[in-house]
Amino acid sequence: MPERLVLSGPRLADGRTVDVRLYGGRIEAVGTPGSLAPRGAAPAEGTRVDLAGHLLLPAPAEPHAHHDTALTGIAADPPPDTPDELRRRITEAALIQLGHGATAQRSHIRIGDTRGLADLEGALATRRALRGLAELTTVAMPRLLTGRAGADNRALLRDALKMGAGALGGCPDLDPDPAGYLEILLSLADEHGCPIDLHTEADDPARVARLASAVAACRSGVAVGPCTGLSRLPAPLAARCAERLAAAGVTVICLPQGGCGLAHRARGTTPVRLLSAAGVAVAAGGGALRDAANPVGRGDPLEAAFLLASRGACEAPEAYDAISGRARRALGLPEVRIEAGFPAELLALRGETVAGVLSQAYSRLVIHRGRIVARTSAVREYCGSPADGGLELPRQATG
Repeated sequence: MPERLVLSGPRLADGRTVDVRLYGGRIEAVGTPGSLAPRGAAPAEGTRVDLAGHLLLPAPAEPHAHHDTALTGIAADPPPDTPDELRRRITEAALIQLGHGATAQRSHIRIGDTRGLADLEGALATRRALRGLAELTTVAMPRLLTGRAGADNRALLRDALKMGAGALGGCPDLDPDPAGYLEILLSLADEHGCPIDLHTEADDPARVARLASAVAACRSGVAVGPCTGLSRLPAPLAARCAERLAAAGVTVICLPQGGCGLAHRARGTTPVRLLSAAGVAVAAGGGALRDAANPVGRGDPLEAAFLLASRGACEAPEAYDAISGRARRALGLPEVRIEAGFPAELLALRGETVAGVLSQAYSRLVIHRGRIVARTSAVREYCGSPADGGLELPRQATG
């Protein structure tokens, strides 16, 4: 039987201090402190968790990971290209992001070329191994799709969907026929009822317009990112492109921590304010995680939100929503609110306000499907110098 869990005394983003009871993967009740007994279980059984001094928020989601290349940029020599090594890296990368709070993750996995479906097989094996800890989905991502050169990849895409790929994607700009690439993806997405998740940095307004017109017909949801090319356009042209993307109903995924192999950080940043003003939903992802595109990537959604807020792209609550509510919508996941009946996908951070935890939040408790799946605790100690005569300086919990 699933265990009831009572989260005792966390603060919510609206300033209230509450108790929250979880059961069966959902929030069962929210009440004033002390009002919710762990019904059906005694406190001694470990069903009450003291979260005084913590802020409780909907858990983040990671909408743009590249687990197949993660952790390849930190070693002097390239890691061995074996199935076991690939699964080890994908698992480690997914657990790093889970430890930071991302209970749902979408990974863009390359297919074709010399790798075939090997990387996708590794990602799907990791998905099965981590079931119950995190929700992993994959995007099958071929480099070429059109003409004779893309024939094998067209067949691989169908096989990828049969294996369990959750979405179709790639970078149309890398294909000799970007419009044809899109047409093939959209046809398959319509046939199989799956979403599309694309890379683009296009700074050609005509190409952006064609992309928006094409994906507007997709019935299963479209994400596009990071759209950094818009930042290189004159403001009136960029605004018209943003309006077209808004009319198409796409979600733009920005990558504040840097780029990825197909969206390099040196090519500008996503114009978040411009897109938001046009009515585009903008979510934020992590992109590269310690690979050639970003050898120091952290895989921390809160860092992405921190960068959005610190650079003035949006206020702190909106920045957090970009890694949580909007990221979940981009993945087709149900909404999370800290109210009875909603999924128990939660993150508790030591702190009192959203801005505060974005500034410094090391201590975290991650809840997936109503269970604690990861916990990080941080304590800072100040050590006295010989001149202070052995004075004991304070030891304090830190964010």
